[in-house]
Amino acid sequence: AGELKATAGTLRFGGAELQHAAPERRSRAGIGYVPQDDAVFGSMSVRENLLLGAVRRPGKPDIDEALQIFPKLAQRLHQAAATLSGGERKMLANGRALLGQPELLVLDEPTEGVWLGVVEEIADRLQALAGRMAILIVEQHIELALRVASQAYVIDRGRVALHGSSAQVRDDPRLLTYLAP
Repeated sequence: AGELKATAGTLRFGGAELQHAAPERRSRAGIGYVPQDDAVFGSMSVRENLLLGAVRRPGKPDIDEALQIFPKLAQRLHQAAATLSGGERKMLANGRALLGQPELLVLDEPTEGVWLGVVEEIADRLQALAGRMAILIVEQHIELALRVASQAYVIDRGRVALHGSSAQVRDDPRLLTYLAP
């Protein structure tokens, strides 16, 4: 889903080989991606950003689904995305990705730089979404990740150090050795 090319292994999704596919092909295959940094088009309005996410949908684009999930965006539809708070920009990027109707949503640090109250709001929304699509979260906020995920992998220096159900990883005493001080 991202821009970097894979250097090893394979990437398959829905039976399709996507390792060397361009990001737009990965998107068409059903993978939604929200990058870590500034994932909105700042000079465009909130509404225009959301409409970009709905281009794959047949018929007239409908942004109501994103507004139901992130209702704060409804108050900002005509506002330039660059003027949103960090948390609102994260919500906008997530909403835009959801409008592409992904089967898999990949989120890179969805709460980085976001106020704690907004972190909780994003976590609540992700929990609700996890019931209808696969979500892959790369996240340093361990409590959020374990609350949202059914399976967890702790990566240390590029290798899987722990894995299992979220409850198993949460209860594993070795987890503390991998958390930043």
